[in-house]
Amino acid sequence: MDEDEEKKFSKQIIGKTVVSKTGKRFGEVGDIVFETRSGELIHIVLANPTAYTEKLELEKDKSNSILIPFSAVMAIGDFMVIAEEDIV
Repeated sequence: MDEDEEKKFSKQIIGKTVVSKTGKRFGEVGDIVFETRSGELIHIVLANPTAYTEKLELEKDKSNSILIPFSAVMAIGDFMVIAEEDIV
């Protein structure tokens, strides 16, 4: 992905609702963390996490935002669907 594609991609997914494949709401995509050299997507930073998500003790960044590994993402459509078993 070149820089323009990355910007387009991040604009398309920021603000999407994050749900598990069982339908549990996690919050919204607030930001994306990626490896600058390779462009590999590493984490999704969760915005407006739900009470359910707060209880899960997921990885957090320095500003206490919840991080979801990009490897847990299964599909991106109207929602971003994640495999909950890959993150807990």
